[in-house]
Amino acid sequence: MIELSRQLTSGMPFPHGPAIGFGFLLGMLARVGMLRSDYRQYPTYPHGYASHLFLGGIAALVGAVAVPALLEKEWTAVTFLVLVAQQFRGIRDMERKSLKALEDNELVPRGADYIEDMAKTFETRYYVVIFVSTVTSIGVEAISVPGGLFLGALAFGFSALLVRKRLVGDIVEVKAASPNFRGPDLYVGDIFIMNVGLEESRRAIEEKGLGAILIPRDEDARDTLGSPGQRQAIIHDVQAILGIRKDLDTPEFSPIIRRDLETGRAGLFFMPMEKDEEPMLAVIKRVPVLESARGRGSKALAGRYAVD
Repeated sequence: MIELSRQLTSGMPFPHGPAIGFGFLLGMLARVGMLRSDYRQYPTYPHGYASHLFLGGIAALVGAVAVPALLEKEWTAVTFLVLVAQQFRGIRDMERKSLKALEDNELVPRGADYIEDMAKTFETRYYVVIFVSTVTSIGVEAISVPGGLFLGALAFGFSALLVRKRLVGDIVEVKAASPNFRGPDLYVGDIFIMNVGLEESRRAIEEKGLGAILIPRDEDARDTLGSPGQRQAIIHDVQAILGIRKDLDTPEFSPIIRRDLETGRAGLFFMPMEKDEEPMLAVIKRVPVLESARGRGSKALAGRYAVD
């Protein structure tokens, strides 16, 4: 590392300059490509953007410098870079704490499973940056600058495909179903939701409420839909995008998902600001499937998880 620094600052010929430069560039472009503030309003603008871009620059530099350090036999530098890369594990804890701090002010919380999934996603993005910048650096050293850029772009595309999340719409069929009452009991379709005692609340639900039935496509989907964390993520995303006709003193208007224990289906009740079924169904289908909720029933039955 000392020798590399001396060559950079002394004006000496530096054969690894293109590898480091283009590796850093592709790594930063990869981080920018993965940096977006969506309906979850995280990361926030501009403070969240600034911190993530800064950390992305460090990750890109780590990946870009690693190959030249190995070629120069700078073993101390390689050890230092490995230690720096390990520090990115702390990003998950940072994101987890930030998201948990926002939970107290949410009318419909994300839930611990959703927060953990988001924190893992942020951590993974920095490993993608390191991978892209390292592959680019290797390509520039071994082939040429155009070859390195091509390999870097290919690495980013492969990484994006590898970490792509499945969506709820991939594993369940979502159908609209009207909320209805049988006495004081609220149902969505034929799935019981809750008991509503106030006549005024029942009239409001019948007038402005929406419902949906989620039908799992297979055994794994049924296990996933049975996860409380996955169901909490669904109702959080629905209210975050469509808005919710609810305040702190109206718990009967809280969105709820209940399961039919006989069939594995789930019924969702929701009080939107604007009553429109199509946007609600579209949002439900776009909710990510949480890693902690992925069904494993069919694999267990197939004997893939042997118990010694």
